[in-house]
Amino acid sequence: MILFALILQATPNQMLGFLPIVAMFGIMYFLVLLPAQRQRKQTKEMLANLKNGDEVVTNGGIIGTIFSINNEDQSLVIRVKPDAVKLRFARQSVASLLLPEGGEAKK
Repeated sequence: MILFALILQATPNQMLGFLPIVAMFGIMYFLVLLPAQRQRKQTKEMLANLKNGDEVVTNGGIIGTIFSINNEDQSLVIRVKPDAVKLRFARQSVASLLLPEGGEAKK
C-alpha cells in the first residue's frame, strides 16, 4: 500500500522532468528540421523542372546555360561563356537557378 502511494506520487514529478526534453525536441523540429525539409523539397522541385536554356549556378560556382539534359543518367551539359565551352555535370550539382532578368539566384 505504501509502495503504491509512492509510485503515484513519483509519476507527476517524472513527467515534469521529461517536459523540458520534449519541449527542446519540439523547438528543434520547428527551427531546424522543418525548414530543412522545405528547402530539400524546393531543391528537388527545382532540379526536376530544369529545362534547356535555363541559366544555372553549380555547387562549384560555375555559371552557365543548360545546353542539353540527359534523363537516363541524370546529367546535363552546361554551356559556359565567353567561348561557349560545354561542360557535363550531374543534375544534383546544380545549386540554384538564375532568374532570366539576371536577378538574384533562386534555390
